[in-house]
Amino acid sequence: MGFAQIISRTSVGLQAPEIMVEVHLSGGLPALTVVGLPEAAVRESKDRVRSAILNSGFQFPQCRVTINLAPADLPKEGSRLDLPIAMGILMASGQVDSRAANHYEFLGELALNGDVRPIYGALSVASMVKKTGRQLVLPLANASEAARINGLQVYGVQSLLQVCEHLQGKNVMSAYFDNKPRAMSYSNLLDLADVKGQYRARRALEIAAAGGHSLLLMGPPGSGKTLLASRLPGIMPLLSEEQALEVASIYSIAQQPYEFGLRPFRAPHHTASGVALVGGGSSPKPGEITLAHQGVLFLDELPEFDKRVLEVLRQPLEGKEVVISRAAKQVTFPADFQLVAAMNPCPCGYDGDTGGRCKCSSDIIMRYKSKLSGPLLDRIDLHVQVPAMPLQDIQSVQPSESSAIVRSRVLQAYNIQVNRQAKANYALKPSELDLVAKPSEAVLQLMQQVQAKLQLSARAYHRVLRVARTIADLDGSADLQVHHVTEAVGYRGML
Repeated sequence: MGFAQIISRTSVGLQAPEIMVEVHLSGGLPALTVVGLPEAAVRESKDRVRSAILNSGFQFPQCRVTINLAPADLPKEGSRLDLPIAMGILMASGQVDSRAANHYEFLGELALNGDVRPIYGALSVASMVKKTGRQLVLPLANASEAARINGLQVYGVQSLLQVCEHLQGKNVMSAYFDNKPRAMSYSNLLDLADVKGQYRARRALEIAAAGGHSLLLMGPPGSGKTLLASRLPGIMPLLSEEQALEVASIYSIAQQPYEFGLRPFRAPHHTASGVALVGGGSSPKPGEITLAHQGVLFLDELPEFDKRVLEVLRQPLEGKEVVISRAAKQVTFPADFQLVAAMNPCPCGYDGDTGGRCKCSSDIIMRYKSKLSGPLLDRIDLHVQVPAMPLQDIQSVQPSESSAIVRSRVLQAYNIQVNRQAKANYALKPSELDLVAKPSEAVLQLMQQVQAKLQLSARAYHRVLRVARTIADLDGSADLQVHHVTEAVGYRGML
Protein backbone atom coordinates (compact mmCIF):
# COMPACT_ATOMS: atom_id res chain seq x y z
CA MET A 1 0.00 0.00 0.00
CA GLY A 2 2.76 2.46 0.91
CA PHE A 3 6.46 2.69 1.71
CA ALA A 4 8.71 5.48 3.01
CA GLN A 5 12.28 5.92 4.23
CA ILE A 6 13.40 8.54 6.74
CA ILE A 7 16.98 9.16 7.89
CA SER A 8 17.72 9.60 11.59
CA ARG A 9 20.51 8.80 14.07
CA THR A 10 21.01 6.94 17.31
CA SER A 11 23.66 7.41 20.00
CA VAL A 12 26.62 5.08 20.69
CA GLY A 13 29.07 6.74 23.07
CA LEU A 14 30.11 10.00 21.41
CA GLN A 15 29.23 8.67 17.96
CA ALA A 16 25.87 9.10 16.19
CA PRO A 17 25.54 6.33 13.58
CA GLU A 18 22.94 6.75 10.86
CA ILE A 19 19.60 4.96 11.19
CA MET A 20 17.27 4.35 8.26
CA VAL A 21 13.64 4.31 9.42
CA GLU A 22 11.68 2.22 6.92
CA VAL A 23 7.87 2.26 7.09
CA HIS A 24 5.67 -0.20 5.17
CA LEU A 25 1.86 -0.17 5.12
CA SER A 26 0.19 -3.45 4.15
CA GLY A 27 -3.23 -5.05 4.26
CA GLY A 28 -4.49 -6.83 7.34
CA LEU A 29 -5.85 -6.03 10.76
CA PRO A 30 -4.62 -2.70 12.20
CA ALA A 31 -1.32 -3.23 14.01
CA LEU A 32 2.01 -1.49 14.46
CA THR A 33 5.25 -3.48 14.68
CA VAL A 34 8.74 -2.09 15.30
CA VAL A 35 11.73 -4.31 14.40
CA GLY A 36 15.49 -3.74 14.28
CA LEU A 37 16.65 -4.19 17.91
CA PRO A 38 14.54 -1.43 19.48
CA GLU A 39 15.01 -0.95 23.23
CA ALA A 40 12.12 -0.19 25.60
CA ALA A 41 11.87 3.56 24.91
CA VAL A 42 11.81 2.90 21.15
CA ARG A 43 9.18 0.15 21.43
CA GLU A 44 6.97 2.48 23.45
CA SER A 45 7.19 5.12 20.72
CA LYS A 46 4.27 3.56 18.83
CA ASP A 47 1.79 4.84 21.44
CA ARG A 48 3.32 8.34 21.50
CA VAL A 49 3.42 8.45 17.70
CA ARG A 50 -0.21 7.37 17.30
CA SER A 51 -1.50 10.06 19.69
CA ALA A 52 0.79 12.74 18.22
CA ILE A 53 -0.40 12.03 14.65
CA LEU A 54 -4.09 12.14 15.63
CA ASN A 55 -3.73 15.27 17.79
CA SER A 56 -1.88 17.04 14.94
CA GLY A 57 -4.93 16.68 12.66
CA PHE A 58 -3.74 13.70 10.57
CA GLN A 59 -5.18 10.21 10.12
CA PHE A 60 -3.47 7.15 11.54
CA PRO A 61 -3.49 4.33 8.93
CA GLN A 62 -6.04 1.61 9.71
CA CYS A 63 -3.86 -1.20 8.37
CA ARG A 64 -0.78 -3.17 9.29
CA VAL A 65 2.21 -0.83 9.86
CA THR A 66 5.70 -2.34 9.93
CA ILE A 67 8.64 -0.17 10.96
CA ASN A 68 12.21 -1.39 10.42
CA LEU A 69 15.17 0.40 12.00
CA ALA A 70 18.23 -0.36 9.89
CA PRO A 71 20.92 -1.54 10.38
CA ALA A 72 19.03 -4.29 12.17
CA ASP A 73 22.02 -5.48 14.25
CA LEU A 74 22.62 -2.12 15.98
CA PRO A 75 20.68 -1.60 19.25
CA LYS A 76 18.54 1.57 19.22
CA GLU A 77 17.78 3.45 22.41
CA GLY A 78 16.01 6.58 23.55
CA SER A 79 12.95 8.42 22.29
CA ARG A 80 14.75 10.40 19.58
CA LEU A 81 13.23 8.22 16.84
CA ASP A 82 9.63 9.32 17.56
CA LEU A 83 9.68 12.16 15.02
CA PRO A 84 11.23 10.18 12.13
CA ILE A 85 8.81 7.27 12.77
CA ALA A 86 5.82 9.66 12.69
CA MET A 87 7.10 11.31 9.50
CA GLY A 88 7.60 7.89 7.91
CA ILE A 89 4.02 6.87 8.68
CA LEU A 90 2.62 10.13 7.30
CA MET A 91 4.69 9.82 4.11
CA ALA A 92 3.91 6.14 3.58
CA SER A 93 0.19 6.92 3.95
CA GLY A 94 0.43 9.79 1.42
CA GLN A 95 -0.46 12.57 3.85
CA VAL A 96 2.97 14.22 3.36
CA ASP A 97 5.03 14.21 0.15
CA SER A 98 7.90 11.73 0.73
CA ARG A 99 10.15 13.44 -1.84
CA ALA A 100 10.43 16.49 0.41
CA ALA A 101 12.34 14.58 3.08
CA ASN A 102 15.25 13.36 0.96
CA HIS A 103 17.55 16.19 2.04
CA TYR A 104 16.74 16.10 5.77
CA GLU A 105 17.54 14.09 8.86
CA PHE A 106 14.97 14.04 11.67
CA LEU A 107 15.29 13.62 15.44
CA GLY A 108 12.96 14.35 18.33
CA GLU A 109 10.73 12.94 21.02
CA LEU A 110 6.99 13.45 20.56
CA ALA A 111 4.49 14.44 23.23
CA LEU A 112 0.97 13.03 22.99
CA ASN A 113 -0.31 16.37 21.69
CA GLY A 114 2.26 16.46 18.88
CA ASP A 115 4.81 18.76 20.50
CA VAL A 116 8.50 17.95 19.90
CA ARG A 117 10.57 17.50 23.05
CA PRO A 118 14.38 17.84 23.36
CA ILE A 119 16.87 14.99 23.08
CA TYR A 120 20.44 14.50 24.30
CA GLY A 121 23.58 14.30 22.18
CA ALA A 122 22.45 16.85 19.59
CA LEU A 123 25.95 18.22 19.03
CA SER A 124 27.50 14.89 18.07
CA VAL A 125 24.54 14.29 15.75
CA ALA A 126 24.98 17.69 14.12
CA SER A 127 28.69 17.12 13.44
CA MET A 128 27.88 13.81 11.71
CA VAL A 129 25.02 15.30 9.68
CA LYS A 130 27.26 18.06 8.36
CA LYS A 131 29.54 15.45 6.75
CA THR A 132 26.59 14.11 4.72
CA GLY A 133 25.54 17.49 3.32
CA ARG A 134 21.95 17.03 4.55
CA GLN A 135 19.91 19.42 6.71
CA LEU A 136 18.88 18.67 10.28
CA VAL A 137 15.39 18.89 11.78
CA LEU A 138 15.36 18.57 15.56
CA PRO A 139 13.64 20.07 18.64
CA LEU A 140 13.84 23.84 19.02
CA ALA A 141 15.39 23.38 22.47
CA ASN A 142 18.40 21.66 20.84
CA ALA A 143 18.72 24.05 17.87
CA SER A 144 21.21 26.49 19.44
CA GLU A 145 23.45 23.58 20.42
CA ALA A 146 23.40 22.04 16.92
CA ALA A 147 23.86 25.43 15.27
CA ARG A 148 27.39 25.63 16.72
CA ILE A 149 28.47 23.40 13.83
CA ASN A 150 29.39 25.89 11.14
CA GLY A 151 28.01 25.22 7.68
CA LEU A 152 25.07 23.06 8.83
CA GLN A 153 21.47 24.11 8.18
CA VAL A 154 19.45 23.46 11.33
CA TYR A 155 15.69 23.72 11.71
CA GLY A 156 14.38 23.91 15.27
CA VAL A 157 10.77 22.73 15.45
CA GLN A 158 8.14 22.82 18.18
CA SER A 159 5.55 20.40 16.83
CA LEU A 160 4.94 17.59 14.35
CA LEU A 161 2.48 19.80 12.47
CA GLN A 162 5.14 22.50 12.02
CA VAL A 163 7.48 19.96 10.39
CA CYS A 164 4.78 18.73 8.01
CA GLU A 165 3.73 22.24 6.97
CA HIS A 166 7.36 23.14 6.29
CA LEU A 167 7.84 20.10 4.04
CA GLN A 168 4.55 20.80 2.25
CA GLY A 169 5.56 24.41 1.59
CA LYS A 170 2.74 25.97 3.63
CA ASN A 171 4.67 27.63 6.45
CA VAL A 172 8.29 27.36 5.40
CA MET A 173 10.73 27.84 8.27
CA SER A 174 14.03 29.67 8.11
CA ALA A 175 17.18 27.88 9.19
CA TYR A 176 17.94 28.49 12.84
CA PHE A 177 20.44 31.23 13.53
CA ASP A 178 21.95 31.62 16.98
CA ASN A 179 22.49 35.33 17.59
CA LYS A 180 23.70 34.90 21.15
CA PRO A 181 27.29 36.08 21.76
CA ARG A 182 29.83 33.27 21.73
CA ALA A 183 32.70 35.18 23.29
CA MET A 184 34.62 33.01 25.72
CA SER A 185 35.41 34.76 28.98
CA TYR A 186 37.20 34.18 32.27
CA SER A 187 34.87 36.60 34.07
CA ASN A 188 32.94 33.91 35.97
CA LEU A 189 36.02 32.01 37.18
CA LEU A 190 37.60 32.24 40.62
CA ASP A 191 40.60 34.55 40.99
CA LEU A 192 44.04 33.48 42.20
CA ALA A 193 44.30 36.80 44.05
CA ASP A 194 42.21 35.16 46.79
CA VAL A 195 45.22 32.99 47.70
CA LYS A 196 47.60 34.72 50.10
CA GLY A 197 51.17 33.54 50.51
CA GLN A 198 51.93 29.95 49.39
CA TYR A 199 54.41 31.17 46.78
CA ARG A 200 55.85 27.73 46.03
CA ALA A 201 52.40 26.22 45.55
CA ARG A 202 51.36 29.15 43.34
CA ARG A 203 54.50 28.63 41.26
CA ALA A 204 53.67 24.93 40.84
CA LEU A 205 50.11 25.84 39.83
CA GLU A 206 51.49 28.20 37.17
CA ILE A 207 53.80 25.49 35.81
CA ALA A 208 50.93 22.99 35.77
CA ALA A 209 48.71 25.42 33.85
CA ALA A 210 51.42 26.31 31.32
CA GLY A 211 52.38 22.73 30.45
CA GLY A 212 49.24 20.76 31.32
CA HIS A 213 51.03 18.82 34.06
CA SER A 214 49.39 16.78 36.83
CA LEU A 215 49.76 18.10 40.37
CA LEU A 216 49.62 16.75 43.93
CA LEU A 217 49.24 19.18 46.84
CA MET A 218 49.98 17.94 50.37
CA GLY A 219 49.53 19.96 53.52
CA PRO A 220 47.55 20.38 56.74
CA PRO A 221 43.86 21.36 56.79
CA GLY A 222 43.22 25.00 55.98
CA SER A 223 46.51 25.59 54.19
CA GLY A 224 44.75 26.48 50.92
CA LYS A 225 45.00 23.29 48.84
CA THR A 226 41.39 23.32 47.63
CA LEU A 227 41.53 27.11 47.20
CA LEU A 228 44.55 26.75 44.90
CA ALA A 229 43.09 23.90 42.85
CA SER A 230 39.80 25.70 42.25
CA ARG A 231 41.70 28.67 40.76
CA LEU A 232 43.53 26.57 38.16
CA PRO A 233 40.93 26.90 35.33
CA GLY A 234 41.20 30.68 35.59
CA ILE A 235 44.86 30.68 34.53
CA MET A 236 44.63 27.97 31.87
CA PRO A 237 44.37 28.76 28.13
CA LEU A 238 40.88 28.78 26.67
CA LEU A 239 39.88 25.85 24.52
CA SER A 240 40.09 26.07 20.75
CA GLU A 241 36.82 25.89 18.81
CA GLU A 242 37.47 22.25 17.93
CA GLN A 243 38.30 21.29 21.53
CA ALA A 244 35.28 23.18 22.87
CA LEU A 245 32.96 21.38 20.44
CA GLU A 246 34.37 18.03 21.57
CA VAL A 247 33.84 18.88 25.23
CA ALA A 248 30.36 20.23 24.52
CA SER A 249 29.51 16.95 22.76
CA ILE A 250 30.52 15.02 25.87
CA TYR A 251 28.33 17.18 28.11
CA SER A 252 25.46 16.89 25.65
CA ILE A 253 25.65 13.09 25.81
CA ALA A 254 25.85 13.26 29.62
CA GLN A 255 22.93 15.72 29.69
CA GLN A 256 24.84 18.22 31.81
CA PRO A 257 25.31 21.99 31.37
CA TYR A 258 28.56 23.34 29.97
CA GLU A 259 29.84 26.90 29.47
CA PHE A 260 31.24 26.79 25.97
CA GLY A 261 34.98 27.37 25.63
CA LEU A 262 35.98 27.07 29.29
CA ARG A 263 38.04 24.24 30.71
CA PRO A 264 35.85 21.80 32.67
CA PHE A 265 36.53 21.45 36.40
CA ARG A 266 35.28 18.23 38.00
CA ALA A 267 35.59 17.49 41.71
CA PRO A 268 33.95 14.13 42.56
CA HIS A 269 33.48 13.19 46.22
CA HIS A 270 35.87 10.61 47.68
CA THR A 271 32.97 8.11 47.98
CA ALA A 272 32.73 7.94 44.16
CA SER A 273 32.97 4.46 42.66
CA GLY A 274 35.25 3.30 39.87
CA VAL A 275 32.31 3.33 37.43
CA ALA A 276 31.50 6.92 38.42
CA LEU A 277 35.07 7.91 37.55
CA VAL A 278 35.65 6.02 34.30
CA GLY A 279 32.04 5.70 33.11
CA GLY A 280 29.97 2.64 32.37
CA GLY A 281 26.51 1.18 32.77
CA SER A 282 24.59 -1.23 30.55
CA SER A 283 24.47 1.58 28.00
CA PRO A 284 27.90 3.20 28.65
CA LYS A 285 27.85 6.85 29.66
CA PRO A 286 30.81 9.18 30.31
CA GLY A 287 32.37 9.19 33.78
CA GLU A 288 34.14 11.98 35.63
CA ILE A 289 37.44 11.53 33.79
CA THR A 290 35.66 12.03 30.46
CA LEU A 291 33.65 14.97 31.79
CA ALA A 292 37.04 16.46 32.78
CA HIS A 293 38.37 16.01 29.20
CA GLN A 294 40.52 19.02 28.21
CA GLY A 295 40.05 20.30 31.77
CA VAL A 296 40.80 19.52 35.41
CA LEU A 297 39.91 16.49 37.51
CA PHE A 298 40.32 17.51 41.15
CA LEU A 299 40.47 14.72 43.73
CA ASP A 300 40.32 16.23 47.20
CA GLU A 301 41.30 14.05 50.18
CA LEU A 302 43.05 11.67 47.78
CA PRO A 303 43.86 8.84 50.25
CA GLU A 304 40.19 8.72 51.31
CA PHE A 305 39.27 7.34 47.87
CA ASP A 306 39.07 3.56 47.69
CA LYS A 307 42.44 2.25 46.53
CA ARG A 308 40.86 0.20 43.72
CA VAL A 309 39.09 3.34 42.51
CA LEU A 310 42.36 5.25 42.34
CA GLU A 311 44.05 2.47 40.41
CA VAL A 312 41.56 2.82 37.55
CA LEU A 313 43.14 6.22 36.84
CA ARG A 314 46.50 4.76 35.92
CA GLN A 315 45.71 3.71 32.35
CA PRO A 316 43.71 6.85 31.38
CA LEU A 317 46.50 9.07 32.72
CA GLU A 318 48.84 7.50 30.17
CA GLY A 319 46.51 6.62 27.29
CA LYS A 320 44.26 9.72 27.51
CA GLU A 321 41.20 7.62 26.72
CA VAL A 322 39.10 4.93 28.37
CA VAL A 323 37.59 1.91 26.63
CA ILE A 324 34.41 0.47 28.17
CA SER A 325 33.57 -3.01 26.98
CA ARG A 326 30.16 -4.63 27.29
CA ALA A 327 28.77 -7.83 25.82
CA ALA A 328 26.84 -5.96 23.12
CA LYS A 329 29.18 -3.03 22.43
CA GLN A 330 32.54 -1.40 23.04
CA VAL A 331 32.69 2.35 23.57
CA THR A 332 35.76 4.58 23.66
CA PHE A 333 35.56 7.88 25.55
CA PRO A 334 38.29 10.56 25.48
CA ALA A 335 39.98 11.23 28.83
CA ASP A 336 42.69 13.82 28.23
CA PHE A 337 42.35 15.42 31.66
CA GLN A 338 44.72 17.21 34.00
CA LEU A 339 44.81 15.51 37.39
CA VAL A 340 45.06 17.75 40.46
CA ALA A 341 44.91 16.03 43.85
CA ALA A 342 45.10 17.19 47.45
CA MET A 343 45.82 15.27 50.62
CA ASN A 344 46.71 15.72 54.28
CA PRO A 345 50.09 14.49 55.55
CA CYS A 346 48.36 12.03 57.91
CA PRO A 347 44.81 10.99 58.90
CA CYS A 348 44.45 13.78 61.47
CA GLY A 349 46.15 16.23 59.12
CA TYR A 350 48.79 17.62 61.48
CA ASP A 351 51.88 15.47 60.97
CA GLY A 352 54.94 17.66 61.40
CA ASP A 353 53.02 20.37 63.27
CA THR A 354 55.32 22.14 65.77
CA GLY A 355 52.48 22.43 68.26
CA GLY A 356 52.35 18.67 68.74
CA ARG A 357 48.72 18.32 67.61
CA CYS A 358 49.38 15.13 65.62
CA LYS A 359 48.67 11.93 67.57
CA CYS A 360 49.12 9.53 64.64
CA SER A 361 51.70 6.79 65.02
CA SER A 362 54.25 6.13 62.32
CA ASP A 363 52.41 2.91 61.36
CA ILE A 364 49.14 4.78 60.95
CA ILE A 365 50.83 7.43 58.79
CA MET A 366 52.50 4.76 56.66
CA ARG A 367 49.20 2.92 56.11
CA TYR A 368 47.55 6.23 55.19
CA LYS A 369 50.16 7.09 52.57
CA SER A 370 50.39 3.52 51.27
CA LYS A 371 46.88 3.91 49.83
CA LEU A 372 48.64 5.77 47.01
CA SER A 373 50.54 3.24 44.93
CA GLY A 374 53.95 3.91 43.43
CA PRO A 375 52.71 3.60 39.83
CA LEU A 376 50.00 6.22 40.46
CA LEU A 377 52.40 8.68 42.14
CA ASP A 378 54.90 8.09 39.33
CA ARG A 379 52.30 9.47 36.90
CA ILE A 380 51.89 12.74 38.80
CA ASP A 381 54.38 15.34 37.57
CA LEU A 382 54.46 17.83 40.44
CA HIS A 383 54.46 16.94 44.16
CA VAL A 384 54.15 20.09 46.27
CA GLN A 385 54.14 20.72 50.01
CA VAL A 386 51.57 23.33 51.07
CA PRO A 387 52.56 24.38 54.63
CA ALA A 388 50.25 25.97 57.16
CA MET A 389 49.90 29.69 56.49
CA PRO A 390 51.76 32.03 58.87
CA LEU A 391 49.60 34.59 60.63
CA GLN A 392 51.33 37.47 58.86
CA ASP A 393 50.30 36.02 55.47
CA ILE A 394 46.69 35.60 56.60
CA GLN A 395 46.51 39.19 57.89
CA SER A 396 48.48 40.67 55.00
CA VAL A 397 46.74 43.48 53.11
CA GLN A 398 49.24 43.35 50.26
CA PRO A 399 47.37 42.05 47.20
CA SER A 400 48.49 38.78 45.63
CA GLU A 401 48.99 38.40 41.90
CA SER A 402 45.65 38.07 40.15
CA SER A 403 44.72 35.30 37.75
CA ALA A 404 44.99 37.76 34.85
CA ILE A 405 48.66 38.51 35.59
CA VAL A 406 49.60 34.83 36.01
CA ARG A 407 47.51 33.89 32.98
CA SER A 408 49.46 36.29 30.77
CA ARG A 409 52.68 34.41 31.58
CA VAL A 410 50.96 31.04 31.14
CA LEU A 411 49.57 32.01 27.73
CA GLN A 412 52.97 33.25 26.58
CA ALA A 413 54.58 29.92 27.53
CA TYR A 414 51.69 27.94 26.05
CA ASN A 415 51.93 29.79 22.73
CA ILE A 416 55.66 29.00 22.60
CA GLN A 417 54.80 25.28 22.93
CA VAL A 418 52.06 25.39 20.30
CA ASN A 419 54.28 27.21 17.82
CA ARG A 420 57.18 24.83 18.44
CA GLN A 421 55.42 21.45 18.56
CA ALA A 422 51.65 22.07 18.07
CA LYS A 423 50.83 20.67 21.52
CA ALA A 424 51.41 21.29 25.21
CA ASN A 425 54.52 19.88 26.86
CA TYR A 426 52.68 17.21 28.87
CA ALA A 427 51.80 15.45 25.59
CA LEU A 428 55.39 15.23 24.31
CA LYS A 429 56.56 11.73 23.44
CA PRO A 430 60.07 10.61 24.45
CA SER A 431 61.29 10.92 20.86
CA GLU A 432 59.92 14.49 20.71
CA LEU A 433 61.56 15.33 24.04
CA ASP A 434 64.92 14.43 22.51
CA LEU A 435 64.36 17.24 20.02
CA VAL A 436 62.77 20.03 22.09
CA ALA A 437 64.33 19.28 25.50
CA LYS A 438 67.72 17.94 24.57
CA PRO A 439 69.80 18.10 27.77
CA SER A 440 73.23 19.72 27.76
CA GLU A 441 76.27 17.99 29.23
CA ALA A 442 75.76 19.76 32.57
CA VAL A 443 72.09 18.76 32.65
CA LEU A 444 73.02 15.15 31.85
CA GLN A 445 75.42 15.05 34.76
CA LEU A 446 72.74 16.48 37.05
CA MET A 447 70.19 13.91 35.89
CA GLN A 448 72.66 11.10 36.55
CA GLN A 449 73.08 12.32 40.13
CA VAL A 450 69.30 12.59 40.53
CA GLN A 451 68.79 9.12 39.09
CA ALA A 452 71.28 7.66 41.56
CA LYS A 453 69.57 9.36 44.51
CA LEU A 454 65.85 9.12 43.66
CA GLN A 455 65.90 5.96 41.52
CA LEU A 456 63.65 7.57 38.90
CA SER A 457 61.81 5.28 36.51
CA ALA A 458 61.99 5.93 32.78
CA ARG A 459 58.52 7.47 33.02
CA ALA A 460 59.56 9.78 35.87
CA TYR A 461 62.74 10.78 33.99
CA HIS A 462 60.72 11.92 30.99
CA ARG A 463 58.20 13.69 33.22
CA VAL A 464 61.00 15.66 34.86
CA LEU A 465 62.22 16.74 31.43
CA ARG A 466 58.70 17.78 30.38
CA VAL A 467 58.30 19.91 33.51
CA ALA A 468 61.78 21.40 32.99
CA ARG A 469 60.83 22.25 29.41
CA THR A 470 57.74 24.09 30.69
CA ILE A 471 59.82 26.00 33.26
CA ALA A 472 62.21 26.99 30.47
CA ASP A 473 59.25 28.18 28.37
CA LEU A 474 57.99 30.30 31.27
CA ASP A 475 61.53 31.71 31.40
CA GLY A 476 61.50 32.35 27.66
CA SER A 477 64.59 30.15 27.27
CA ALA A 478 65.12 28.13 24.09
CA ASP A 479 67.44 25.66 25.84
CA LEU A 480 67.20 23.71 29.08
CA GLN A 481 69.39 25.13 31.81
CA VAL A 482 70.56 23.43 34.98
CA HIS A 483 68.29 25.59 37.17
CA HIS A 484 65.25 24.58 35.10
CA VAL A 485 65.96 20.91 35.72
CA THR A 486 66.83 21.52 39.37
CA GLU A 487 63.45 23.13 39.96
CA ALA A 488 61.66 20.30 38.11
CA VAL A 489 63.46 17.68 40.20
CA GLY A 490 62.41 19.54 43.35
CA TYR A 491 58.81 18.64 42.55
CA ARG A 492 59.48 14.87 42.57
CA GLY A 493 59.61 12.31 45.34
CA MET A 494 57.73 14.20 48.06
CA LEU A 495 56.19 10.94 49.34
